[in-house]
Formats: sequence, structure tokens, C-alpha cells
Amino acid sequence: MDESQYLMSQNERPKSYRTLVLVFLGFIICFIDRSAMNIALAYVGKSFTLTPAQLGVVGSAFFFSYSLMQVPGGWLVDRFGTKWMTVLSLLAWSVFTMMTGFAWSFISLIIIRILFGIGEGSYPSAAMKQVRLAFPENKRGQASAVAISSNYIGNALAPFIVAPLIAMLSWRGAFHVVGVLGLIYLALYYFFERPLNREIPDYDTGDQKVKGKFDWRVLSFSVVVFGFSVITKGLDTWMPTYLLQARHINLKGIAWLVPLPSITAGIGSFIAGFIMVKFFAGHEKWLISLSALITMVFMYGMFHSLSLTGVITFEVLAYFTKSIGFAASYAFVAQLVAKTNYGASIGVVNFGGQLAGFLAPILIGLVIQGTHSYTAAFLVLTFFALLAFVASLTIQGKKAN
Repeated sequence: MDESQYLMSQNERPKSYRTLVLVFLGFIICFIDRSAMNIALAYVGKSFTLTPAQLGVVGSAFFFSYSLMQVPGGWLVDRFGTKWMTVLSLLAWSVFTMMTGFAWSFISLIIIRILFGIGEGSYPSAAMKQVRLAFPENKRGQASAVAISSNYIGNALAPFIVAPLIAMLSWRGAFHVVGVLGLIYLALYYFFERPLNREIPDYDTGDQKVKGKFDWRVLSFSVVVFGFSVITKGLDTWMPTYLLQARHINLKGIAWLVPLPSITAGIGSFIAGFIMVKFFAGHEKWLISLSALITMVFMYGMFHSLSLTGVITFEVLAYFTKSIGFAASYAFVAQLVAKTNYGASIGVVNFGGQLAGFLAPILIGLVIQGTHSYTAAFLVLTFFALLAFVASLTIQGKKAN
């Protein structure tokens, strides 16, 4: 690197961390919006007199369209740029979050949630590509893992924000408020990232990876993320209802119990990039495999637990180990894939996670309705940890030089 390139990189460094902070905050808002339905699900079901299976459909409607938008959303990001697609996504998901509070029937609620998923579908690819562009290769994996950790922080914060809003304003009012929160963030993003037609500067000007070819190695990552995400989406959707109905915990208690797994998952995801670089350099896939294997053990412990303390303890441990493997998957992809098709590649990886978001709530709802048992649902989720472990063994590729 000559002197002029060095000076440029030094000048761009503050902007790199600003980009990471904006992406981090955007993911938090994103996950508060989508987590609001998990917390409000029991109240929504009561308003519309829904069965457990119908509640599963409500929980899955967003992820149906969201998962289908991942690959085209990633292509749109590669085609039109990260800033424009971020703004359009933020606007759409905020509007349809507010619209959720105006739903007048089961069918209208499903349609609104599907539109919400379409609107938000391009954001993960846009956000992760911004991080990919803004950091040099030796920092890219860690920065990507930090960005992913915001997902769990959003989940952890959601009960503290949404539960009091439901208590004060009803579930409908809660959706109106969190939708406005998204619009406030949109204004913040526009202020710091304008003009929109100027792309995030590419920190790594010496990128020599093959351009223009889709990297099929990401399919293995997609299956790994699918396995991990079935656990996350299944528990995120149904644990509040489990605590309310099976354990008779009140809304105030849920506001404290529900965030615990997400808090530990946020910590695990935050440190995943450091662990990968420090202890698994050149052997990144084994970190993912080990995380999946340990998660399977903890999920089995959750299935066997009879006390609420045991269930929550094993859930917290499972979230911690699962989040390490989940974030490490995205961090490893950031090191392997060329920038020209990175948006589409992240879209493929994220498709696995969001397909899980569509299937898991319905699957768990059917298991609970068919067996009248939440522990049976915990056992089913154990097998998806096994799927993530097996898929991780098929990952090919070494960290780029």
C-alpha cells in the first residue's frame, strides 16, 4: 500500500465504524419490529379467536415473504446499491409494522404481515454488504459477527419495549409505536448516509477474488443457518406463549424472562468473530460444527427439564452456543465471497434462516396442538441442531489469502 492509499484508509476508518454503528442500530430496530408479534401473539389470538395452528400461521406469514425476498433482495442490492435499498426497506417495514395494528381480521393480518416481509426482505443483504465494503479483509469477519450480534440485542430489548406498550396501549397501539420508531431511524440513516447515490467506499481496494461468479459454497452455510434458525424462530415465537399458558407467568414476568436467552446470544455472537480469528484461523468450519454439537446437547437438556429454572437455563446455554456458530457462519462467508455478488450470496445464506422463520412457528404450533406438550416441541428442535452439525461438515473453503 503506497502513502496515498494509506492516508485514504486512515481517513475512511471513522466512516467504517459509523457504518457499522448504523447497521447495528438498524438491525436492532428490525428485530424489535418483528419480535413484537411474538410478544403480542397470545393477545392477537384472543382478539381474533385463533387456534394454535392459526397462531403459527400468523407467526410465519412474515417469514414466508421475507424468505422469498432474500435472493432477489440481494440481487437488487448488488444492482442498485446498499443505500437506496436500505432506505426503501426501512420505509416499507416501518409502514407495514404500523399497519399491523390496524388489522381487522385474520386474513387482513396475514396479508399485512406478508407485505411487511417483502418490505424488509432486502435489508439484511444491504446491511451486511455495507459492512463488507467498509472494512479491510482482516477485520471483515469480526465486523460481520458484531453486526449479526445486534439481532439478538433487538430480540432482548423487544420485551422491555413492547410488553409495557401492550399493557398501556393494547397490542394494536404497540405496533403503531414501534412502526414510528422505524421511521425515526430512517431519518437518522438518511442524515448520516446522504447522498444516496454515492455507495459505501470500498475499504479493500486490493480485492483480487474472482468476480462475476456465484459461489455455490454458500449453500452449505444456508443449511447450517437454517438448522440454527429453526431453533431460534421456534423458541422466539412460542416461548412467550409457553410462559403465559403453561407456566402462568404474567406479562411483567415475561418482560424479564424472555430476553435472557437473547442477551447471552448477543454476547456469543459478538465474540464469535474474535474466537474464529484467534483460535480457529484456517479451521473456521470446526468452530461452526462444535457450536452445533454443543447446542444439540443443551436442547436435549431443555427437553428433559421438568422445572422452569431448568428449561430457562438450558435455553440460555443453547442460545449462547448456537449464536456463536450462527455469527461465525456469516463471518466466514464475509471472508470467502467476492464483493461483486456478495449481496446475492448473503441473500442465499439468509434464505435458509428466513425459511426457518416461516416453517418453525407452524411446525411447533402443529406439534403442540397434536401432542398438547411443549416438551415434545423442544425435542423436535433438538434434531435441527443435529442438521446444522451435519451441514457444517460439508462446508468447503479456506479463508482467503
